[in-house]
Amino acid sequence: MTQQLGLPETRAVPALTGSRVVLAHDYLTQFGGAERVALSMTRAFPQAPLLTSFYDPERTFAGFGDVKVVPSGLNRVGLLRDDPRRALPLLAFLWDRVEAPEADVVLCSSSGWSHGVRTEARKIVYCHNPARWLYQPEDYRIGTGRGAMLGLRTIDRRLRAWDLAAARTAHTYVANSQVVARRIARTYGVEAQVLHPPVMVDLDAPREPVPGLPDDFFLVVGRTRGYKNVSVTVEAFAAMPDLHLVVVGAHGEDGWPANVHAVPVVSEPQLRHLYAHARTLVATAHEDFGLTVIEAGAFGTPAIALASGGYLETVREGVSGRFFAEPTVEAVRRAVRAELAEPTDRDGARHNASRFGEHEFHRRLRELVDAG
Repeated sequence: MTQQLGLPETRAVPALTGSRVVLAHDYLTQFGGAERVALSMTRAFPQAPLLTSFYDPERTFAGFGDVKVVPSGLNRVGLLRDDPRRALPLLAFLWDRVEAPEADVVLCSSSGWSHGVRTEARKIVYCHNPARWLYQPEDYRIGTGRGAMLGLRTIDRRLRAWDLAAARTAHTYVANSQVVARRIARTYGVEAQVLHPPVMVDLDAPREPVPGLPDDFFLVVGRTRGYKNVSVTVEAFAAMPDLHLVVVGAHGEDGWPANVHAVPVVSEPQLRHLYAHARTLVATAHEDFGLTVIEAGAFGTPAIALASGGYLETVREGVSGRFFAEPTVEAVRRAVRAELAEPTDRDGARHNASRFGEHEFHRRLRELVDAG
């Protein structure tokens, strides 16, 4: 029997709905939280096609292989498909020309572009965050090519105008957290409902160790972009050579200490193993929601998290983890030492994760779709 958070075995069984649904997502080229949410949407509406700008099945979740994914014509350009950030200045132009098939509802999973899809149908936007490169450029700058950032700055005003116009085409806005709901209100002047993302972890599925890693380790899961603050955690562990840190999603950098282990890519079985065997997940990012703390918690692994953003909604102090006040080396180091001295109860982490099951997410989505 598959044990998932609110899920029956393998795929969620959708309730009957009389609405024809089309899905849209910015791009499918990474193993990110937004992509997990988009995948869950396909489980809620398994007959719906999924429109996207770029799709690389080798670099995102295998579950999309069961979905009718419809990428744009630019998907043939390998340089852009490999890293869609290179195409950021072009994506408004592209989504202006993506027209949804005939439908009653278009459901967009968006953090910047797919809410611009053209349709006469009712449009619901599930917003992971208003576009960071437009409204939080300091978070997005690190890790983005200089050419792409220069292109964005050159047409910043035009892109903002496009983004605001695209937002006005939506009939309903849904935010993944209270933090994002407030940003939507500031950015678009729209009151958004809040629907927390689902956690899709299969607790009984196979697990596979990652070769070469120590048995006792702390864990970071996240790409090394500026707002993720991975370098802060690495520096903190450089000052604690008796402890090991595993960083999933990183290729490693010059000067990383020997006790920090970079793992660029893992399979789902390997990620499950890491979640289950980590001492604690360290979460230093400025996250809009932060799925990883819940995914780890489902396996009983608590979190040390920045007291900011979505973590305030997903981590319960003293129950599923502990907070630190600011993303500094010393703050992370103190939190790690405090966790070592007084470990968080792993059952508390599991209980906290149970609040975010996929069944409730699907039920709320279908209510929105059928609201008319």
